Amino acid sequence: MRIDLHTHSTASDGTDTPAELVRGAAAAGLDVVALTDHDSTRGHAEAIAALPAGLTLVTGAELSCRLDGVGLHMLAYLFDPDEPELARERELVRDDRVPRARGMVARLQELGVPIDWGQVARIAGDGSVGRPHIASALMELGVVETVSDAFTPDWLADGGRAYVEKHELDPFDAIRLVKAAGGVTVFAHPAAVKRGETVPESAIAALAAAGLDGIEVDHMDHDGPTRTRLRGLAADLGLLTTGSSDYHGSRKTVQLGEYTTDPEIYGEITRRATGAFPVPGAGGSLRP
Repeated sequence: MRIDLHTHSTASDGTDTPAELVRGAAAAGLDVVALTDHDSTRGHAEAIAALPAGLTLVTGAELSCRLDGVGLHMLAYLFDPDEPELARERELVRDDRVPRARGMVARLQELGVPIDWGQVARIAGDGSVGRPHIASALMELGVVETVSDAFTPDWLADGGRAYVEKHELDPFDAIRLVKAAGGVTVFAHPAAVKRGETVPESAIAALAAAGLDGIEVDHMDHDGPTRTRLRGLAADLGLLTTGSSDYHGSRKTVQLGEYTTDPEIYGEITRRATGAFPVPGAGGSLRP
């Protein structure tokens, strides 16, 4: 089995629609794909309707969190999307995205960048606007060469010149809320230092003690020594280890299925979940 547990669609900051994403996952030879848009489950229905036979969809979301001033992302799998407390927190985060993005556009303008809100809104479309959309605008303007180049202290990284804070969950609350909704939590790319400051291993240990299920190890932002270190940490803390592409369509160079999760780990995630269940493909078309 080939299993990719971290992807994004146009429901947040990916460039593929949910239907395009699941068709692409099937074409890439995946058996299982998780749709984990930022703080949103809005793409799930479209993905399920288009799900090709032979492909299983894991419903999820990537929750925006902050601990001691450091931003981090929590992957939540197979939770009940209608559980009211978790749904309310996701809505608070989403509602803060537009004012925050407008604030970053204003800061970039103050820095002399000829960006405007209309450009960012066009790029975001119907998705939940976020920093990757602003990064794409900076690419269009020739300010940076890649989306990743925009996530530096010069521009959009945490604490960067154009950075603006938004409402984010405490990760301990995120774990509690996801578990109350029957879901499973995995700390996304915990050592992605190129994105900015990361939390120390002592914080990961505290999250594990609070019920964190796993950490994402095999990821494009983790080099070989980092993956080895994280596997050792996970073993010490009794955490599951996952691998995922963090696919964003054309917004990043990584491809669907470039990094994958061991089938036994996937099986354990599904065993722990009670809020929702993986959705097997019912023969949706491979073509639009």
